Formats: sequence, C-alpha cells, structure tokens
Amino acid sequence: MKQIEPSYKTTLSLPLMLPQVKVTNAIVPLQPQPDTLNSRWEHLMTVVQHINQMAVELETKMLELKTIASKINSQLNSLNENDNQSVINICQYSPISVPLVKQKSDRTFMLTTRKVDLFKAEREAAQLAQQLRQRTHKKKATAKKYKKIRH
Repeated sequence: MKQIEPSYKTTLSLPLMLPQVKVTNAIVPLQPQPDTLNSRWEHLMTVVQHINQMAVELETKMLELKTIASKINSQLNSLNENDNQSVINICQYSPISVPLVKQKSDRTFMLTTRKVDLFKAEREAAQLAQQLRQRTHKKKATAKKYKKIRH
C-alpha cells in the first residue's frame, strides 16, 4: 500500500503572478491652503453668524426658562392657596442681554449686546386684552344709544 504524505508537508509550486499595475495619476498629498485675506474674511463672517445664532438660541432658552418657572409658580401657588401663604416665585429676573455682532456701514464689526425683554409677551397680552375690553365697552355703549333712539 502506498503511503500518503500529509498535505502540510507538501509544497505547491505555483507561478507567482503579480498584477501589472500601471500608475497614471498619483494621489497628491494634501497641502495646506494658503491663508488668504478672502479665507480669513469668510471665516470671520462665519464666526459672526455663529455668535448671532447662538444669541438667538440663548434668548429662546431664557424665555423657555421663564415659561417653565411661571408654570411651576402657578402650580405651587394653587397648592398653597388653601394655606393662605404668600405668593411663591421660584425665579427672579434682572435686566439681561445677549451678545450681538453688528456690521457697520464701513464694513467694520462691533461686538455689543442686545437687551432681552422677558416680559414683552405679558405686556402685549395685557395691551390686547385692554383693547378688546375697550372695543366691547364701545359696542355696548353704541347699542344702548341705538336702543334709546329707537324707543
């Protein structure tokens, strides 16, 4: 009987074929872009826009804070209504402002602040309510005059 040698002892001799690669375009390593005045100006404009956008977001979050605090105040005060305690305010407000970058007519920039009016919505609502009450009062007065004239 013929003895078979284990396959790990045998070596195969295959012709080694390397693929023929023809390089026509080499990848050029990235070079830092020259630092031009235009690129700096564009970067400055991007930063200005970012600051102003962040200011809008910050104002929105401050208004959200006030809204949430007002809701909590309302709930706490309705719970304490039975106890005859004083009104609870969990948040106090001082005049506030957010940063703002303005571009002047001479194309220079000015870093400044813009006041945030946290109570604008309440004032506008009160003003609208007052206008509606006045309108209703005028309509009632006009209706009374019209009734007197008819009779």
